[in-house]
Amino acid sequence: MSALSALDENPQPTGTLTLQTLAMPRDTNPQGDVFAGWLMSQMDLAGAILAQSIARGRVTTVAVGSMVFLRPVPVGSTVSCYAEAIEVGRSSIRTMVEVWLTRVDSGEQVKVTEGEFVFVAIDDSGHTRPLP
Repeated sequence: MSALSALDENPQPTGTLTLQTLAMPRDTNPQGDVFAGWLMSQMDLAGAILAQSIARGRVTTVAVGSMVFLRPVPVGSTVSCYAEAIEVGRSSIRTMVEVWLTRVDSGEQVKVTEGEFVFVAIDDSGHTRPLP
């Protein structure tokens, strides 16, 4: 899927609102846009929240793939992460995380990025465990 088609494909968020935060000045580059790494960390947290609820316990990120950054995120935006489980295996959970921002001036919601995150359920010793 091209980034352009991803802009028009889903006019509404897909998945469950899992994490919401505010883009602060400390998270931005000199132009006032959020760093991609900060955005990825929010997406990883959102995916982990969903995966933990499915795993009923500890999970760890094992892969990140197919990241698409569609638009810059300006400082002051409300950043909303929506997560959806797209595959559940014996011990792994593959999620799709979308990030939408709410524009400060208009209240309009705009999709800014999406990515796939894979988590594995682990026990207290850090070893892979089966999902319940």
